Amino acid sequence: MQVQRPKKIPTRRCLGCNEHFPKLTLIRVLRTKDGEVVLDLTGKMSGRGAYICKSLSCFKKARKARRFETALECAIPDEVYARMEEELSVGKE
Repeated sequence: MQVQRPKKIPTRRCLGCNEHFPKLTLIRVLRTKDGEVVLDLTGKMSGRGAYICKSLSCFKKARKARRFETALECAIPDEVYARMEEELSVGKE
């Protein structure tokens, strides 16, 4: 008789607080092949990704320390940060 092993839950580290969380509870920030930086709320888009908590404070902390730019290996304009912050705050309500 085989023993059923529990399914492994993938974890990712938040760029803001540096804590590990299950991948499905985090929001993915994505750099597409075209160089565009967007929030990937589905987690299915193709490109280089980085993860943050759903809290605005983690987003601001990661932005201030330039962790998005380091993780995504590209420069991110202020307009993109403003749009991502707006999408995050709308998602909280």
